[in-house]
Amino acid sequence: MRTRNIALSSVAAATALLGLAGTAAADSTPAPSASASAKSGAGDGAQALCKRVPKIEKRIHRALQRLQGKAGRRGSVARLEKRVEKAKAAGHTEIANFLDHKLTHRKSLVPTLQQRQKDLAKVATWCRTHHNGASS
Repeated sequence: MRTRNIALSSVAAATALLGLAGTAAADSTPAPSASASAKSGAGDGAQALCKRVPKIEKRIHRALQRLQGKAGRRGSVARLEKRVEKAKAAGHTEIANFLDHKLTHRKSLVPTLQQRQKDLAKVATWCRTHHNGASS
């Protein structure tokens, strides 16, 4: 029992010493200057976003095509509407209810993606006029 108490107190002392050393080391680290942060950009990720704009455009376009597709297209709103109708006709109310909630969500994606598409077009324009987000 005594050796256990000694071991616990030595661990506690070591932790306290390391904690003090860590704060002393953190206090001695110089803060980055304003000119250093200006050189690395605004920190808003503009450069990375400008680089990804074409991929994001493709992804949004593909998702909208899928959602707005015909009833034979997997993932389309029309196909899910057809499934809801079939479930209701078969008397499967629980299934129809589940699919109806899924349909509501899927329908809400269309205006959201269309808005993102418009916003992304503005971002692409900004990137062209600001040298792809590179700092000046």
